[in-house]
Amino acid sequence: MTREILRATAGEIAAAVSSGKLSARAVTEAALAEIAARDPQLNAFTDITRDRALAKAKILDAENKPRALAGVPYAVKNLYNIAGLVTRAGSKINRDNPPAMADAFVVERLDAAGAVLLGALDMDEFAYGFTGENVHDGNSLNPHDPRHMAGGSSGGSAAAVASGMVAFALGSDTNGSIRVPASLCGLFGLKPTYGRLSRRGVFPFVASLDHVGVLARSARDLALVYDAMQGRDAADPAQAPRAIEPVLPLIEEGGAGLRVAIAGDYFRRGGRPECFAAVDRVAAALGAKRETILPEAGAARAAAFVITAAEGAAFHLARLRQRPQDFDAAVRDRLFAGAMIPAESYLRAQRLRAWFHRRVAALFAEVDIILTPATPCRAPLSGQKTIEIEGAEVPVRANLGIYTQPISFIGLPALTVPLWSEGEVLPIGVQVIGAPWREDLVLRVAHDLERKGIARAPVA
Repeated sequence: MTREILRATAGEIAAAVSSGKLSARAVTEAALAEIAARDPQLNAFTDITRDRALAKAKILDAENKPRALAGVPYAVKNLYNIAGLVTRAGSKINRDNPPAMADAFVVERLDAAGAVLLGALDMDEFAYGFTGENVHDGNSLNPHDPRHMAGGSSGGSAAAVASGMVAFALGSDTNGSIRVPASLCGLFGLKPTYGRLSRRGVFPFVASLDHVGVLARSARDLALVYDAMQGRDAADPAQAPRAIEPVLPLIEEGGAGLRVAIAGDYFRRGGRPECFAAVDRVAAALGAKRETILPEAGAARAAAFVITAAEGAAFHLARLRQRPQDFDAAVRDRLFAGAMIPAESYLRAQRLRAWFHRRVAALFAEVDIILTPATPCRAPLSGQKTIEIEGAEVPVRANLGIYTQPISFIGLPALTVPLWSEGEVLPIGVQVIGAPWREDLVLRVAHDLERKGIARAPVA
């Protein structure tokens, strides 16, 4: 088996396996060989589930029946429970926990759809970061240029997909942890509406902000995987009581008839010229000339920082007291700071959140899609601490999520589409944002941009 099949989309692999043109075992062995060849340089994986993958492939080949994701190789961020593995969530502390007894709910759903799990992926410790750098497991590197970071906190997920080791990967997104690495590694990355997908079996960070989602190399693959992950889970109290709403049948409708606006003010500041140029390219391709303002987006981002730090610290308080020396120092210090945030500040942040949600919801009576940059720059160098933005040196870790944080703050569905400029080795992403529960619209737009050749996600 050559590498060629691993360059195919998830949909193409599933069709070939379902029709008998390819065996699931052949695809799985090719993916395992690719991981062995490429991962030592990129450091995407923390665990390889070789025996499980080959056993699943054997079952699929014996059944010989169509499944939506038959034989498609994938992996998950190491905060998803995988039966038999310790869910480390990028930490040293969690390694002392017993192995998970069962898979996370969405992993169960993907297994039922025929996908083949190949392992767990590197991430920022406890998902608190945007760089993909981890003091315990090493840094995930950008497949398009390994001198650069993959982004985070779902850095291993992005590196695994962009390199072609897997067809798609699951990540989590609290403040931008799917959309940021998708931008830096040149992928399509979907953060659905808050409460859309079950989080059962996913190690938490900030309960009121955590989302699960997916990174892939095409919008159609995002839709395919997202549809397979949907399903009501009575064991997850945070999941909204909504029926399954498939998006794949709608994706060919494209952007026709949609009211698309560019976010101005806050979203036209704080970045390098390439991030705004990318938004303008997307807007031109969609015929979007309207500008809209998300009021007080900067204040919303500040409130997101407060809520993240306070809720994250509350969740980790026992670990901070008992094993402070076993945290990444940068993560520990931010959590300690969060533990000292006054209750009044937290309550003010929550009040602003409710106000911001109402104001932005009103915008969607007038527009269907809002465009913003996904990140303020292309991927910095791995280990780089500051970056020059508008003539000032600003911290990399704190600023990569400048445009994603105000969106996840109020749980909107958002998708990164990857763009490339002539002569540039590294991509940059544009964020496509929809109203709550309108994943269908953001996926339609992403697919439309892909068909027009504006957005693409080549294997590195």
